[in-house]
Amino acid sequence: MSTAMRLKALATARLLHPNRAGVTAPLFDGKRPFFLAADKVQVKYEMLRAHVVDGLSVSESAAIHGYSRPAYYLVAGSFAEAGMMGLLDERRGRRGPLKLNAEIMAFIRSADPSWSSATLAQAVVRRFAVSLHQRTIERARQR
Repeated sequence: MSTAMRLKALATARLLHPNRAGVTAPLFDGKRPFFLAADKVQVKYEMLRAHVVDGLSVSESAAIHGYSRPAYYLVAGSFAEAGMMGLLDERRGRRGPLKLNAEIMAFIRSADPSWSSATLAQAVVRRFAVSLHQRTIERARQR
């Protein structure tokens, strides 16, 4: 795979290192095409390896890989918790509806299909004391 193709794939996957110019580690000097400073996951892994295997201090390892010391600890914690998957950035934003629990979803599914989303929202408020937007009800019905 050419470097251009790799960069395109990394950009598509949103895995480009935000500070690739700050990567000064010897492995990423451009002489070895396998090591690409723009590859965020590879840089994070090599940052951890430089500390654990090569014995660099956390501050030095983080600095030569374009990260701060606090960022090193976040990456190390994620790696310890999830392995290689921990080196991927987590998806930003919330993960689904906040107010819809299994009980409310069951109520929505079992409700009379002829009820409007406004009527169903009022029924949810009366029964569960949870206020849902009509659009939330419509999305829940589609699931």
